[in-house]
Amino acid sequence: MNIQLPTTALGPNDPDDGDAGRQQRGKVIAERARIVKTKAGFFKVPSQSSSAFYHVLPVNNEVVCTCPDYENRELPCKHIYAAKVYIGGIDDEQQVEVKPRPRYKRDETAFDQAQIHEQELFAKLLRALCDTIEQPPQQMGRPRLPLSDMVYATGLRIYSTKSVRRAMTDVRNAQANGHIDQTPSYATIARYLRKPELTPLLKDLIELSATPLSGVEQDFAADSSGFSTSVYDRWFDHKWGREKKRVRWIKAHIMAGVRTNIVTAAEVTATATHDSKYLGPLVKTTVQNFKAREISGDKAYLSRENFHVIDDAGATPYIPFKTNSLPEPIVGKRDPLWTRLYHYYQFNRADFDAHYHKRSNVETSFHMIKTKFGGAVRSKNETAQINEVLTKVLANNLCVLVHSMYALGVIPAFADDLQLP
Repeated sequence: MNIQLPTTALGPNDPDDGDAGRQQRGKVIAERARIVKTKAGFFKVPSQSSSAFYHVLPVNNEVVCTCPDYENRELPCKHIYAAKVYIGGIDDEQQVEVKPRPRYKRDETAFDQAQIHEQELFAKLLRALCDTIEQPPQQMGRPRLPLSDMVYATGLRIYSTKSVRRAMTDVRNAQANGHIDQTPSYATIARYLRKPELTPLLKDLIELSATPLSGVEQDFAADSSGFSTSVYDRWFDHKWGREKKRVRWIKAHIMAGVRTNIVTAAEVTATATHDSKYLGPLVKTTVQNFKAREISGDKAYLSRENFHVIDDAGATPYIPFKTNSLPEPIVGKRDPLWTRLYHYYQFNRADFDAHYHKRSNVETSFHMIKTKFGGAVRSKNETAQINEVLTKVLANNLCVLVHSMYALGVIPAFADDLQLP
């Protein structure tokens, strides 16, 4: 078989647009792809047409590349230009304007103090948040433990990342410190987690925990991510004559502020559901406490309804269009908002991408939640699984709030008497 290798920087059948075209594509690679500098001193530059990497390295005072374009021409290719952009410049002529890569400085003092005192402040903030919970009336039966104490114990257990049994030491210490009146049993904590009425309560607490940052956050991003469970689906595959199994998972839909990664609204579904229909509720919940300026989302949220929900909230939607999208969403039916956003996306891509880039922060929010509190749930009951994920989101919000108290000087209204250590 005779395999035709690419002879230009584009591909075997594309016109060669010269050195300027290679420089421009190299700039795009440097901006949108991940270039890795190895310990050996050469660069791994990803291919634009496959999952492969090409090596850019110095040889005899020259820079060479392992791609077919360089091997055929022995002149700089787009991968060499991408590596030069990555390290700060194209060449002496500077034919393409190169902006320095952004560097985000962190207040190390605030970060250190927040990490040192996080556990102490988390317990106090969680207690202040639970104090806003009203105890439901009881007509008969044995006296129940306060609902606020049960939510506190649940949040403390999630923060500890331990099982409900091994977290009992932390719960007993909470009683010794005066945060709860009585230590519940591990079975009681697990039973409360299975209560359906706990779900709307946890959502309200997530929203309340985000309100101290209402003066900080203006731009938001939405996304979803799965949390695995310990429950398996099993079935017999008659075609192959063997049993198969797969892990069940639940899906969390969140709206997060792009500056602090605070979660302003959350929905959890027990099965795989489409993201699009959950954007509206997330937006409506967020704008109750925040003045939204921009709301970003990936192509899964592309719909006329979502555009109008965001526009009605006074914000600008930054959702990319699909390759088969048309200027009119439905043949014979006009939608000025859709058409305006479509043309903006098509003819102002650089400006759109600058705003849409903020969407990656919601992925950071999920990374924070899963890294700190785990990407799986321990509960086997579906309602308990939903409540467990919501409690993870709540715990993450309180950790973000602790850092914001040191970095931004934020004082939560629900804990206005709290003093920083």
